[in-house]
Amino acid sequence: MSPDLKTSIVASLESAAAKAGLNLVSVTQGTGFNGQPTAVFELGLPRQESLGRSLNLELSDTFDFDKPDLLPEMTAHLAGEAKRLRNPRPDSYVTLGGLPLAFRKFQWPFHRSTSGADTYIVHGEIRLEDGREHGLHAKISASVTLTFAEIVPAMEQPYAETFIYNAVRKTVDMGQLEFLKSGNRQPVPVTTRYYSRWQKKFLFTETDDNERLRYLLSKVYWLSGVLGGSKPVWIADPRDSQYLNTGEADLLRMAGHEAGEGLMVLDGEFAAATPALMARAAEYQAMLEAALDFTKPKFNESMRSGQANM
Repeated sequence: MSPDLKTSIVASLESAAAKAGLNLVSVTQGTGFNGQPTAVFELGLPRQESLGRSLNLELSDTFDFDKPDLLPEMTAHLAGEAKRLRNPRPDSYVTLGGLPLAFRKFQWPFHRSTSGADTYIVHGEIRLEDGREHGLHAKISASVTLTFAEIVPAMEQPYAETFIYNAVRKTVDMGQLEFLKSGNRQPVPVTTRYYSRWQKKFLFTETDDNERLRYLLSKVYWLSGVLGGSKPVWIADPRDSQYLNTGEADLLRMAGHEAGEGLMVLDGEFAAATPALMARAAEYQAMLEAALDFTKPKFNESMRSGQANM
């Protein structure tokens, strides 16, 4: 990374972060999967709000986002990160099935497949985060076709993290990622089936009010109640609204209703678990176990024992 370029990208990022209410904590030289140099930015909230939390943003060292077609989405990404940093666990999300997951060790930016396939790849890891020490995780390899890549403004973290995380959650929902204590990388194919060119938006899961409500309660139970010491979590996260194919206003409306029922305390766009919600621990543990069981490979026991006709 040349000194001039480094100064340019740092200045641009620092300016964009400040507009989102973030501080640039540090900048370090990184290395992408293919050995290419990257710039790793550690971002945090202002000191009085930081609570010791930070998030990393890793960009190709030659990437220039200060352009009319790239800056708005970078600004939106940083604004979202500023609100996620107020969550007790900024790296954690839940699935529709009720699995609390931490997204970690993602190696941005994308790299071209080394197997000869016409795809872009990003590696990462998701861990089951339910407050227990069991080490269950899934190493993933998310692949984006060249056709799909044409939709994305840039194959960099701020422009892809949301749909990659949601594709991972969708793959878990379909029972196609297994959680193990060790294991090889598992594929997460991200194709144009997740994008409507007509509507110009990502589509992962069609949900109704009941499913969205169940999701919100599960999110607040796990991320606020179990993992966050009943600290508030961001309800109006556009990452969730994309995953559920709804709007942030709809999620807030539902949260307001549940606050009226005494299951959460709503403060603006954030909600915290109440004792009434935490009293449902057995229900959410059962959901977790059922969702986890759904991800495990099923074998035909009659065939294994030789009883089936071959």
